[in-house]
Amino acid sequence: MAPSAFLTSRLPSAFGTTYLVHLQAFGIELEGVWKHIHQKFSEISATLPPTLVTVLLFHGKEKGLISLPKLCCMMMVLDLLSSDAAGNLISQTLEIISEFLVNVNDVLVKKDSFKELGAYVERIKPILEELKKGKVSDSESFNQAIETMNKEIKDAKLLALECSKKSKVYLLINSRSIAKKLEDHSKRLSWALNLIPLATTGLSSGIVEDIEKLCDSMQTSGFKAALDEEAILEKIYSGIRENNVDRSYANNLLLLIAETVGIRNERSTIKLELEEFKSEIEMARDRKELAEAMQMDQIIALLERADAASSPRDKELKYFAKRRSLGSQILEPLQSFYCTITQDVMVDPVEISSGQTFERSAIEKWFAEGNKLCPLTLIPLDTSILRPNKQLKQSIQEWKDRNIMITIATLKEKILSGNDEEVLLDLKILQNLCEEKEQHREWVILENYIPTLIQILSRNRDIKKHSLIILGMLAKDSEEAKVKISTADGAIESIVRSLGRSTEVRKLAVALLLELSKYDLAREHIGKVQGCILLLVTMSSGDDNQAAKDATELLENLSYSDQNVIQMAKANYFKHLLQRLSTGPEDVKMIMAKNLAEMELTDHNRESLFDGGVLVPLLHMFSQNDLLVKAEAIKALKNLSNSKKNGQEMIRQGAARPLLNLLFNQSIPTTSLWGDLSTIIVQLAASTISQDAQTPVLLLDSDDDVFNLFNLVSVTEPVVQQNIIQTFYALCQTPSASCIRTKLKEYPAVPKLVELCENENQNLRASAVKLFSCLVENCDEAIIQENVNQKCINTLLRIIKTSSDEEEILSAMGMICYLPEIDHITQWLLDGGALQIIKNYVQVGKDRDHQRRNLVENAIGALGRFTVPTNLEWQKSAAETGIITVLVQLLENGTTLTKQRVAQCLAQFSRSSFTLSRPIPKRKGLWCFSAPTDIGCMVHGGICSVKSSFCLLDANAVAPLTRNLRESDPGVCEASLDALLTLIEDERLQSGSAVLAEANAIPLIIRYLGSPSPGLLEKSLNALERIFRLPEFKQMYGASAQMALVDLTQRGNGSVRSTSARILVHLNVLHDQSSFF
Repeated sequence: MAPSAFLTSRLPSAFGTTYLVHLQAFGIELEGVWKHIHQKFSEISATLPPTLVTVLLFHGKEKGLISLPKLCCMMMVLDLLSSDAAGNLISQTLEIISEFLVNVNDVLVKKDSFKELGAYVERIKPILEELKKGKVSDSESFNQAIETMNKEIKDAKLLALECSKKSKVYLLINSRSIAKKLEDHSKRLSWALNLIPLATTGLSSGIVEDIEKLCDSMQTSGFKAALDEEAILEKIYSGIRENNVDRSYANNLLLLIAETVGIRNERSTIKLELEEFKSEIEMARDRKELAEAMQMDQIIALLERADAASSPRDKELKYFAKRRSLGSQILEPLQSFYCTITQDVMVDPVEISSGQTFERSAIEKWFAEGNKLCPLTLIPLDTSILRPNKQLKQSIQEWKDRNIMITIATLKEKILSGNDEEVLLDLKILQNLCEEKEQHREWVILENYIPTLIQILSRNRDIKKHSLIILGMLAKDSEEAKVKISTADGAIESIVRSLGRSTEVRKLAVALLLELSKYDLAREHIGKVQGCILLLVTMSSGDDNQAAKDATELLENLSYSDQNVIQMAKANYFKHLLQRLSTGPEDVKMIMAKNLAEMELTDHNRESLFDGGVLVPLLHMFSQNDLLVKAEAIKALKNLSNSKKNGQEMIRQGAARPLLNLLFNQSIPTTSLWGDLSTIIVQLAASTISQDAQTPVLLLDSDDDVFNLFNLVSVTEPVVQQNIIQTFYALCQTPSASCIRTKLKEYPAVPKLVELCENENQNLRASAVKLFSCLVENCDEAIIQENVNQKCINTLLRIIKTSSDEEEILSAMGMICYLPEIDHITQWLLDGGALQIIKNYVQVGKDRDHQRRNLVENAIGALGRFTVPTNLEWQKSAAETGIITVLVQLLENGTTLTKQRVAQCLAQFSRSSFTLSRPIPKRKGLWCFSAPTDIGCMVHGGICSVKSSFCLLDANAVAPLTRNLRESDPGVCEASLDALLTLIEDERLQSGSAVLAEANAIPLIIRYLGSPSPGLLEKSLNALERIFRLPEFKQMYGASAQMALVDLTQRGNGSVRSTSARILVHLNVLHDQSSFF
């Protein structure tokens, strides 16, 4: 830069334009310039070293005309010195900025506003640092800007310190002025920052742009009290204006203040804050800030009405001091209290333009009716003037309060000593007073009414009801009342007992308990009262919506305690237990699972828990590596899976797979865990026995599952062996039973079961017998012959004779019933005394017990192998026991299956009767002297008896067999028909038919011509074809059979049509040469 250009640009900026600058080719006129240089030197010389001052002074005495290089040198020295002074000020400002930014983090109120200002100040910091690096101007504008910033940031720092140390309540009350100060600081900082580009040259365009943006932001920012702060301030000033706010208003206001400024909602903490607030007021008074102190006194007076502002003892002392000063007599109202229009004590007295006072509503009505004159003085009025008479209103209120205070004090003794009617009347008065005003409720508390109200809860229903109403009003919004009720002797217990009373009393009691539960001590006590949680759970599902809602909310409040949650679950209220199980800490989850495992649950309870989502958290616990956690989950699942619906749902959701995998792994360290796990598998299997779904669920997905599971029978403890066998027993009764049986027969299961049938452990043996009985039915003869020996047969018979387990006996008898009819097995059974054992159990056939009836069914089935006509010796052995008579009785009272099997046995016996019937001996000698001959059997022609020839007639079996032809079950009908038709076999057609006709069996046989059962139809046709060969029976019954037979010739199959046609030939409907059919 050329010297002249440098000076012309530099001098005006550095020294201003108040002097004339004269430039020459090689020099400068210093007449005006020198004075300014000397002035600037004077400002900074005090801070310079003495030697430097001397040098400058020497140069200052030189001639007025100096060379350009020399002047530039002098000016550069002077600029350097000025820059050091401004730099020091910038450094101080940067230091204050750092301190301010630290202090911002500690403020108690207006945190967001302080942070906003802090953000602006922080953006100033790099600008100042940039200025500090280069040359800075020493102009007045520049220095003034830096000094202003220094001062504003320092003041903001002091404000932040003040807002971090003073009472939170005091700061909240002053939030508007604090916001205003922050806004002022922001705007003044913006103004100072705006001067820098004007007072400094050489700034980069980036810095200038940053300054402009920052200034714009600071100018447009608004620092105001937050909405919640404004709302609180409005409530405060409204309360002061009204001057009649109650304790509830003050409590709510104080609670809002505490929430806003972050004070814990505890009496001691709030009281301490109020004490600090009072201290601030005293300091303001000491500072002679009387207006502020007076305003703060009003605020303190308002807040001190709250419970937390003073201790119960302080309130009590203050109350009784006032009450004793009033005397004990009720005072009549002064005449001035009456409105001359209504003649009643005024509520809202107003003064009109005549100076008279009336009740507002009365005088407004007077004016509305067109009256323009004063009701008393009759002078014209300005109807627009209605001035509230605050002093009179206050006097009336004081009179009312005095009388009410005295009334409340005197009622308590009357309530304690009066009869029921008097007590009820006094309670109603007290209730009305409590409803009128919150202050009255406070007086009732201070008069210690709570023990009295608790005491009379034992009286009649109406007294109980009003006592609960009053207690509820006292407890609402009053921590002190909650404390007094909770600590009163027997109070909680008495209120809880009221939950079991009438609907109205119950509703009031639960509402009161709900209010009390907001107090920690009461909440703890409520949950411990015997029967309380059960009553609440019952109410929560009751018809009264409000009572149910209150009960549910109270249970929610009580759920803070794990023990309460467990009690709720025991009362069938599982909501909170499920929440704990899903989201609680691991130790709590284990507690919940443990209790779930130990609870006595109904199927409905179990299903409710599943509907509530209990399976997912339990499976999550089961998946944990921690063995203790896994064990608790397994125990809980064992309890829950004992339900058909739950078991199917567990299989459907894939829960069976991890359980089976753990079981197959064989690495479970404890026997009890083995047992629990295998029990779950049993219950899952049992759930699949009867399924409603179209797609049945399968417990075992593959052959490997079947083999792996049964393999555990050989390698585990008896309890697990038993569970595995019971699992397969259950599976053998499911839709997939045939598949399971087939797989077990392929696997060497039968030998293992035969071995276990001899096990000393009765439970294990019984389970093995049950499963074996399932496999024996329809089992290959080869497998039976290979594995069932005489020892096994004797074991089964011994079990039937000695076991105390009826299911085991039933299964063992079932095995005998279903064993293939192999001769040597039947002989082993006979040798082992099976017939007498069978007879013993057949004789209990009249027992109505389902299991006993099943046992009889199996016993009759087992008997069948001894009644086969191919072995007369076995038949005789069976008949010798007297079993036939018992069988005939069972035709009357047995089950359907019993009747069918009895009929089958009787049919087999009857087929041997003709052979065993003894011929009638011929008379010898003179017939008149010989003994009368025995009458021969009507069917068999010889001498018959039940035991010797098994004759159905002698056994009186024909009639019950005929009656069984009317049974709805085709199996019973067919077996009974088979037995009856043995009477018309071979040459016994004539005599047997006569017996059937006498028993009215033939019409029933004809009825079977319309039967849907192919077996019955075929057998009835064959029987009728033989019977209708006989003319007498053809004539007697032919007409009734004719239409059915004709129908069969038209719609029947080949054999049916041909047999029907032959019968029609016998009936002369068709000629015997017809070949049509």
